[in-house]
Amino acid sequence: MAEQHISDQLLQQVDTATDAIRNISDINTIDIATAERDVVWQDGKVKLYHFKREGKAKAKTPVLIVYALVNRWEMMDLQPNRSFVRKLLSEGMDVYVIDWGYASRLDRYKTIEDYIMGNIGDCVDYIRRKDQIPSVNLLGVCQGGTFSVIYSSLFPEKVKNLATLVTPVDFDNKQGLLFKWAKDLDVDAMVDGFGGVIPGEFLNTGFDMLKPMNKTRKYLSLPDTLKEKDKLMNFLRMEKWVADSPDQAGETYRQFIKDFYQKNLLIKGEFVLAGRKVDLKNITMPVLTIYAKEDHIVPPDTTKPLHEKVGSKDKELMEFPGGHIGVFVGARSQSILSPAVASWYIKRDA
Repeated sequence: MAEQHISDQLLQQVDTATDAIRNISDINTIDIATAERDVVWQDGKVKLYHFKREGKAKAKTPVLIVYALVNRWEMMDLQPNRSFVRKLLSEGMDVYVIDWGYASRLDRYKTIEDYIMGNIGDCVDYIRRKDQIPSVNLLGVCQGGTFSVIYSSLFPEKVKNLATLVTPVDFDNKQGLLFKWAKDLDVDAMVDGFGGVIPGEFLNTGFDMLKPMNKTRKYLSLPDTLKEKDKLMNFLRMEKWVADSPDQAGETYRQFIKDFYQKNLLIKGEFVLAGRKVDLKNITMPVLTIYAKEDHIVPPDTTKPLHEKVGSKDKELMEFPGGHIGVFVGARSQSILSPAVASWYIKRDA
């Protein structure tokens, strides 16, 4: 009986290996972010994409997605059935997204002011001119949400509706390891030591250390993943996105750590950009604040205070029952969250 059991196990392993080899050999490319789009504006490395849609949008006002500088915007369109962008399009929205490109030594002195007052401002103004509208919808994601909040405070007349997705605004948090570590980070030594540009690989290592066993569990389940083509492609697309982590402009990284993580200036109303104080009470347009209940990268308590601090009368706080990545690509993101976001914008488009 023991010999038969061993023999059955060996046969099962052979079958698994055969399936894995066949699935791997069938893969020619690992494609992500395949929704059709055009580059409609560009300034150096920064591009503005406009996604193609069939038929007329339900909302006259388009939405501009402002993603974080960390990792790439492609998470919003990872694959056709796991795409926040495609869902917004199918629900009736006209969609743009900013592609920040890849920072290099040439960008080491690029500042938060350059990103917000420059790049975001230019993209907003381009859309306003093109569509002949006074204001646009913003959808800020993670760090891009922090940037969107700041822009909306300084230029409220140019933002019709503001939605933020897993966006930190109150950085005085003791739940998230990332927030604890940043408090004592010698960011000057880090930026100068790396020659003015923070490597993306370094940042990814830090994110892995937040929950180190997650990566172990992921690779322990790989044999089962290899057996099914769809699961394998899901895995490979996510791995491609994680590996494609841009370097960070040193001066922006330095300022973001010091002014937000260490001094918490934004929520205090003490952050100054281009000589102007950022007051969250200036945000009077409708605001939708979305947090993920199980988010270990941007804990809920770093996001929720925005709901109380803005000056908007029309404001909503929405909880997503998942983690940081699930917000973008999880099944509930497709079936519940992205349709709800589109509906929120459309109802306020009049």
